[in-house]
Amino acid sequence: MNLERSVALVGRPNVGKSRIFNRLVGRRVAIVHDMPGVTRDLATEIVDDDYMLMDTGGIGIRPEMTPEMIHAATEEQADFAIQAAALVLFVVDASEGLTTVDEDLANQLRQYNKPTILVMNKMDRKGASTHQLEFVKLGFKPACGVSAEHGNGFDRLQDAILKILGPKPVSDEPKKKEPRRTRICLAGKPNVGKSSLGNRLLNSDRLIVSEVAGTTRDAIEADLDYTPKEGGETLYFRLVDTAGLKPKRKLGSSLDYFSTLRSEEAIRRSEIVFLVLDAMTGVTKHDKKLAGEILEAGVGLVMVVNKWDYARETFRRDPIKGYDKESDFRKAFIEAVRKELFFLPDSPVIFTSALENFHVGDILKQAAIVQATLARELPTGQMNRLIKELFEKRQPKLVGGKRFKVYYGVQTGNRPFRIRLFCNSEERFDENYRRFLESGFQKEFKLSGCPLRFELVGKPSANRKELSITEYRRRGHRKNSGKK
Repeated sequence: MNLERSVALVGRPNVGKSRIFNRLVGRRVAIVHDMPGVTRDLATEIVDDDYMLMDTGGIGIRPEMTPEMIHAATEEQADFAIQAAALVLFVVDASEGLTTVDEDLANQLRQYNKPTILVMNKMDRKGASTHQLEFVKLGFKPACGVSAEHGNGFDRLQDAILKILGPKPVSDEPKKKEPRRTRICLAGKPNVGKSSLGNRLLNSDRLIVSEVAGTTRDAIEADLDYTPKEGGETLYFRLVDTAGLKPKRKLGSSLDYFSTLRSEEAIRRSEIVFLVLDAMTGVTKHDKKLAGEILEAGVGLVMVVNKWDYARETFRRDPIKGYDKESDFRKAFIEAVRKELFFLPDSPVIFTSALENFHVGDILKQAAIVQATLARELPTGQMNRLIKELFEKRQPKLVGGKRFKVYYGVQTGNRPFRIRLFCNSEERFDENYRRFLESGFQKEFKLSGCPLRFELVGKPSANRKELSITEYRRRGHRKNSGKK
């Protein structure tokens, strides 16, 4: 982060900071809602490839608005943003007029002695013009009136920001090419420790951690460079910490609904998703649903069993009945997880403790393995030999007196792996046999954690003679040309 060109949005709750953040960034990043205290984590984005914009939680949130631990963490992060910023945008609600919280915050900002722009939001609303003088008396210059809802006044605000920051630095050195970053996502139900794991990976307290379920409301992104301790190339990631996904029947407000939508979008845009499970509860019904949604998104999937420190502590005191060693219990736990999530692509299982920083680095190591696997091209010859062996090992069931038959297979893409199967009849390919073939591919090519899709191409017409294998091969390669 270039602190010399960083801007922090601060203000009491519900004055429109997140709307202003989205307007300046040019797209919807932060969740916008009328409920005070929606923004809790520190969200950052680069504006116009120039300066870093930081959206903070509402300063002055009362403990009765949100649990005390979250309230304290939110103010701490806002304090960090103000100290780190070269410029502060002090956002107030022009439609409500000057409040005691605004005055208290103004006094705090003066102590920092940072360049500050007064941003009077909601100027489109009734009564806003009459309240302007109340805010101008606070002494912050310049003062800009805007409407984040309708986009009015942002040209002037942007000019004021750039005037204080100064011209964008021009370097004589050629711009360093940004490394390609693998998008990884922490997902799971509320309060399984996603933010704690995220903070361990980032080695910071950027994500608010609380025992209160639902602390994270938005999908928070951060770049992460990881160099293995044992040596090797640096790995580049973009980490996304999502809001805890609740069952739709438990979405108690429009805020919960939009938080869930943002989390689902973050999963779809990721390359690898880490489904975080609670070691104390094991796989729940909701975990199964989440796993199915991740699988449907066609992304890499790894399971992370967090809070394993409880199991380790139990074995320190007294081994669990029926298990002499923790490793035995861990093996049984993996078997239980795989049994519950039998439909997953042989996904790896990692045991961690964010509290004790136990094996948290394994998350990134596994991300590198899955990423490399997702990029592979499967040998066509080996793939077709495997198909033949699988059909000889187990024949499909009879459907209308005939069995499903594959003549030839060819890979048509990655992420997920797409295998086009030229067959006699698409309708005879049942779900059980699909899983059997998928399992065979997973084991043969070691595709642990990587999703697989079969694309079926049946005979062109029942009235035409069956195509030869040579013809199927020719058509398969022709259709596959240029498509990855």
